[in-house]
Amino acid sequence: MSSKILGKVLSIYIAPIGTSGVREKRDAIVVKKDFGIEGDKFANSEDKDRLIMLIGKNSYDLAKSHNIDIPDVALGENLLLDFDPHILDSGDIIDINGALLEITRECTLCKHLSKYNSKLPKLLLNRRGIYAKIVKGGVIKVDSTIELKRGI
Repeated sequence: MSSKILGKVLSIYIAPIGTSGVREKRDAIVVKKDFGIEGDKFANSEDKDRLIMLIGKNSYDLAKSHNIDIPDVALGENLLLDFDPHILDSGDIIDINGALLEITRECTLCKHLSKYNSKLPKLLLNRRGIYAKIVKGGVIKVDSTIELKRGI
């Protein structure tokens, strides 16, 4: 089995149970196989392929380069990464501090982003982020290294 270091986790967010879904920053989260993020209102969803959303800082940088200023977590991420997650393919496995996530698919066009700027949904089409399912649970912390695993 080979692995390749991709980058690090810059920030972590959850939508706490009992809230409207507005995400709150965390230093660490517990992820559970086929369940999601402990304490997150979107955990235990029927769609196991969309339990965690990964977004690269580059998506925010792209918006900024088009003079669109958006606040942190505006894109709905659980994990903000220091690299572009679109380099990953569906089926790739990443290891974050021992937790294993399988990349499932890209985020779809999200019209709610137009509340920040009418051009934002189209600008970030196929560049907003990716979803993953949890293959093996664990604790993910800010600054955790992300490794691409092969042969799992």
